[in-house]
Amino acid sequence: MTRKAAFIYSDELSTFVLPDSHPMKPIRLQYVYELLRDYGIFDLPEAALVEPRPVTDDEVLRFHKPEYLEYVKHVRTGDIPAFGFGPGDNPVSDGLYGAMAISAGGSVVAAELLAAGGFDRAFSILGGLHHAMPGHASGFCVFNDPVLAIQELLARGMKVAYVDIDCHHGDGVQYAFYDTDAVLNISVHESGSFLFPGTGFVNETGTGKGTGYSVNLPLYMYTGDEVYLWAFREVVPPLLEAFAPDVVVTQLGIDSHHRDPITHLGLTIQGFSEAVSDLADTAPKWLALGGGGYDVYAVARAWTAAYAIMLDTQLPDAIPDAYTERHGVTTLWDHDDLSEFAPHQKDARQYAEKSILELQREVFPVHGLRSG
Repeated sequence: MTRKAAFIYSDELSTFVLPDSHPMKPIRLQYVYELLRDYGIFDLPEAALVEPRPVTDDEVLRFHKPEYLEYVKHVRTGDIPAFGFGPGDNPVSDGLYGAMAISAGGSVVAAELLAAGGFDRAFSILGGLHHAMPGHASGFCVFNDPVLAIQELLARGMKVAYVDIDCHHGDGVQYAFYDTDAVLNISVHESGSFLFPGTGFVNETGTGKGTGYSVNLPLYMYTGDEVYLWAFREVVPPLLEAFAPDVVVTQLGIDSHHRDPITHLGLTIQGFSEAVSDLADTAPKWLALGGGGYDVYAVARAWTAAYAIMLDTQLPDAIPDAYTERHGVTTLWDHDDLSEFAPHQKDARQYAEKSILELQREVFPVHGLRSG
């Protein structure tokens, strides 16, 4: 069945300037838009290109502290760093608030569109900044737009599940909902033993009413498509089916890609797309967000493939000539030799098996699922 899917996008965030040494390249968002446009996706009747709006103060304050919001609104280059800002991951930049307000606003707009009933699916590649905490920036993230979008959906009476497939653990979202059963929060990521933020272990299952509603599936370095998809399918679809949400919010970071310069998983665009397709099969309504991804053309190809999946549309492997002429990218799918990852797959499988067995023992019974 063809579903109407909104794509929330603005060039404003693509032009935001970070230091040249910073891994996050906002131009990657423009590259996604251009590839979708060149494929002719926005000519489809079920596709809708939607402008975001800046997030409001009231929306930000659903999660973030007032003093933090005021700092972000007024800080300029050269000001005294505070609240997690400074050299490194979270630099102070002119125009910071405007860019981050659009980023978060795009995710809230996506939530509003789904709640209003005009769309079954919405994708805001501007968002997915899942590390931000109530009172400080973290991991390139200033406003935690997944939390703000989820809170908008909850306020409208919708039952929400959140699935995060970014290579990094979604620690800020986990923090927001750790003590409640209102949101099922699943994160599939490279283990915190190897990667920032050093959290997201299987035993982080929630507290109080939230016990069993924070679900973490940490994976070994170099995990490739086969092991990743097996592990994903052992955990994510059964839990979503048992929870039966009205809407699934997904963070679709593609820093899990084998070419990503700052992480260590070994996915291809094909493997990522299979996981996204599985999510499509479990989502009555579906709000997708961007996230990590530091190889800009892996980002462009992966999120183009993801939006096509949202539209139930097949794209040819050959990238349109106009895009290839500008960027030198020729295929949507990966055709790389990944033999260097093969020796690690036995360890990856054993690591995933251990994680899954522990989840099945500790979390599955909470949701009426059999362990083991």
